[in-house]
Amino acid sequence: MNRVFVALLVAAVAVGLLRDALPNGVAADVFGASSESAMRSLTQKSLDAASDAAKLAIGLTGVLALWMGVMRVAEKAGLVALLARALRPLLVRLFPDVPADHPAMGAIVMNMSANLLGLGNAATPLGLEAMKHLQELNPRKDTASNAMELFLALNTTHLTLIPARTIALRLENGASDATNIVLPTILATLCGMVVAFFAARLLQTRFPVEPESTSTSTTDAGAP
Repeated sequence: MNRVFVALLVAAVAVGLLRDALPNGVAADVFGASSESAMRSLTQKSLDAASDAAKLAIGLTGVLALWMGVMRVAEKAGLVALLARALRPLLVRLFPDVPADHPAMGAIVMNMSANLLGLGNAATPLGLEAMKHLQELNPRKDTASNAMELFLALNTTHLTLIPARTIALRLENGASDATNIVLPTILATLCGMVVAFFAARLLQTRFPVEPESTSTSTTDAGAP
C-alpha cells in the first residue's frame, strides 16, 4: 500500500511538471485549459486535503467515542457473550471441520459477535486469534484450509447491525437523518454475507484442498 501511494504521488508530480513544461496551447489540448500552474495547484490541493482530513477526524472523535463507549458497556454487560451463545450452534454447522470445543471455534464466535455490534477494534484481534487456531488445525500449512477461507469470506462481508462509523461520517457531513442507513446497511451486509458464503462453498467444491500426501519410503530386504 505504501508503494501504491508513492507511485500515485510520483505520477501526480510528473504530470504536473509535464503540464507546466508544455506550451499553453498544447497543455490546454491535452490536460484542459487552466490559468494556474499545475504544481502550484497540486501543492495547494494537497494542503487543503490534509486540512480537511484533520477536521473530519477531529469531528468524528466525539461520535465514535460515544458509540464505542456504548458498545464497550454492552460488551461488559454480557451482550457479546449472549450473542456468542446464540451463534455457536449455527457456526458449528458452518465449520464442520472445527471441533466445537476447540479454541478456534470460540475465537470465531466472539469475532462474529463483535462484528455484529460494530466493535471493529475488538473484532480484529479476535479474527487474528481465530486464524492462528485454524492454522493449527490446517493439514497443509502452506495452503489455506476450507475453514480459513470461509471464515475470511464471512468476516470480510459480515452482517452489521450498527454502522457506527458511517453514521458518524454522515453526521459530520450534515446529514439530516444520519441513522436512516441502518436498515439498508443491514440488508446490504446480509446480502453480501450470503453471497460470500455460497461463493466460498462453490469454490471449495470446484477447487478442493487435498490433504498433504505423506510419502513412505520402503527398503528392499536383502536376500539371505
